[in-house]
Amino acid sequence: MNFSDAVPAEPAVPRDAATVLLLRDGDNGLEVFLQRRVNAMAFAAGMTVFPGGGVDQRDADATIAWAGPPATDWASWFNGTEQVARALVCAAVRETFEESGVLLAGTADEVVTDTAKYAGAREALVSRELSLADFLAREGLTLRSDLLRPWAHWITPAQEKRRYDTRFFAAILPHGQEADGKTTEAESSGWWRPAEALADAEAGRSMLMPPTWHTLSELAEFGTAAEALAAERTVEAIIPKLIREGDAIRVVAE
Repeated sequence: MNFSDAVPAEPAVPRDAATVLLLRDGDNGLEVFLQRRVNAMAFAAGMTVFPGGGVDQRDADATIAWAGPPATDWASWFNGTEQVARALVCAAVRETFEESGVLLAGTADEVVTDTAKYAGAREALVSRELSLADFLAREGLTLRSDLLRPWAHWITPAQEKRRYDTRFFAAILPHGQEADGKTTEAESSGWWRPAEALADAEAGRSMLMPPTWHTLSELAEFGTAAEALAAERTVEAIIPKLIREGDAIRVVAE
């Protein structure tokens, strides 16, 4: 990591982003879907992460059919504007579909159970040939914000040249759907018990960014996916500080 002790006079402006903790109940308890990013990625190369990515300006499209808590509620939970909140929820749904094939949409009464028929649309979303609004409208689908829960808010340290203002969401894998690793951004994907993912990182077999490590530690406290989603949470922005200690760099989250 290239690191300077000094905070730039004009730090890079963080880009809005959404990350989704996709959860399910496995044979031995709560599991979360993780992906190891390819080494060629400009950000978090080689890191094990949750699905997610930056907001597309089209994610703020107000014409998207929507069921569940409105954007005003999400703005309150994430302490932001309604427009940004709408874009974040839409980005969370879009990125989850692009990176794992899981679609948090359906009708006002039902959730999609089989996403195989949307494979072509998924590719078009990844290439940005298609917007989420156009995809949902074409297929007669409604975004289901009620399947998501606000989880956390992390902002990349000011010393970094590439920064993200990331809101973390949690969602349970919809019945009948499967998460896959069909994304060029990841070399491997799979379901992990949070404690086992942490042990894997502690043993040096994988690398976790501080927000991922912290979040996995939180998830390890829950026995089921339903318990995690039902937990009371107050979301406040966390901006980690990078502190040099000799040849090492310590990350302090405040």
